[in-house]
Amino acid sequence: MNKDKIPYAIEGILFAAGEPVKTAKLAAVLEISMEAVEEAVRLLRYDYDTQERGFMIIDIDEGFQICSRPEYYNYIQAILGEQRRQALSNAAMEALAIIAYRQPITRAQIEYIRGVNSDSAVNRLVERGLIEESGRLDAPGRPVLYKTTQNFLRCFGLSTPKDLPELDFSKLSPEYEQLALKLDEDSEIEGQEIMEETSKE
Repeated sequence: MNKDKIPYAIEGILFAAGEPVKTAKLAAVLEISMEAVEEAVRLLRYDYDTQERGFMIIDIDEGFQICSRPEYYNYIQAILGEQRRQALSNAAMEALAIIAYRQPITRAQIEYIRGVNSDSAVNRLVERGLIEESGRLDAPGRPVLYKTTQNFLRCFGLSTPKDLPELDFSKLSPEYEQLALKLDEDSEIEGQEIMEETSKE
């Protein structure tokens, strides 16, 4: 393929895919190096930014995705006629934070950290596509493990879960201090506690 056409080929692939495409897969399909893919994406981004185009390319999960720019969201929403989704409840946000920082994690472990039943919060996060099943824990009852999704990364502008910010206790309100302290502890629920908690699954 002509070198000058590589960026446009990548643009077409990302546009048609509608979801993240791995850098390695783009390189294999186009028969070029991963470095050449990254350079082509850099050129596309430069064009989008300097021309103030309506879309951009984001890094996500060791690949790239094309999406619309946030500043044009209201216009896009008006054309598509979509209802604005209801914001997540505090309970769902708490559960999401726990899963993001402790993944993979079981529902019972989430409840252990929150101190309350989390069935509704976890179910809502699954419905929103923010978390998904990630196998089962090797413990009595084989409880389901949960992890965040690519949609979660998109929504929060992250490339990988490793990009999550470190917990800053100084900025937390008193009601969330205990939750943050539990998140900052060792991620494993040890001994009899995990046996009892996972048996609820």
